[in-house]
Amino acid sequence: MRSFVFNICFYIFTAFFAVLCVVLSFLPGRKPIMYGLSGYTHTMMWLMKHIAGIKVCVSGRERVPEDGAVIIAAKHQSYGDGFVMFSQFFDLSFVTGDHLEKFMLLKRILGKAGAVVIDSCGGSDMRDRLQEKAELIRAEGRRLLIYPEGHLSQVGTQHRYRKGVYFMYRDFNCPVVPVATNLGQRWNQNQWTKYPGPAHIEFLEPIPPGLEKDEFMHRLETAIETRSRELLDLQNLGALNPDDIGKLAENDVARQKRLDKEAQDNTTERGMTS
Repeated sequence: MRSFVFNICFYIFTAFFAVLCVVLSFLPGRKPIMYGLSGYTHTMMWLMKHIAGIKVCVSGRERVPEDGAVIIAAKHQSYGDGFVMFSQFFDLSFVTGDHLEKFMLLKRILGKAGAVVIDSCGGSDMRDRLQEKAELIRAEGRRLLIYPEGHLSQVGTQHRYRKGVYFMYRDFNCPVVPVATNLGQRWNQNQWTKYPGPAHIEFLEPIPPGLEKDEFMHRLETAIETRSRELLDLQNLGALNPDDIGKLAENDVARQKRLDKEAQDNTTERGMTS
């Protein structure tokens, strides 16, 4: 019953705030639409707590620098992840997959909010679009949220980490704050069923600028995945299947898109060098 009531409220409020944010998008500047998004995410947080029974605990917020640009690289297990992150910051830019642009209302909202919309499977196009936005976001000293796996992960599992986060880190020349979570135990991916209980989101120690790609990627993935596994609640499993812990996952659609993209990039590179 909790899941049913929550999901009905979720769709009703999502539709309402989508229309509201479209209206706000016609006002000058980013601030009006950011107020709309803030109202939406705080409403979702209230629904998660009081209807779904998901008690979210956020820790380590003080590790996020208050001044200057910073990248927040978070584990992505749940549709609820974005609500939690936006509830912590008012002016937050974010990287999202291009699949959301098929919804016309969302496309306008994303554009006005300053989102970086990329091909979810990465490649040179992703790197180009990240670089285009980097200078503007860095100049304005904004925080940028990115999910380095590029996909929602089944709780307990992980996808391979995309290198786009490194290129943004290099272009920004700023700290990256990893974020671990076990929210997927209570709201797994986009599943209908919600599981009451505590959920943790933890901001970890920032990774300083200036590292080489391999070292940076290793530090980021190790920090996020290790702490996310430590946060798993083995007394109240919720959506977690203990056999999934530590598995590397990639669905068939994502795998095929990645392989097609890599083949295209390799063909382009061979053409440039021939």
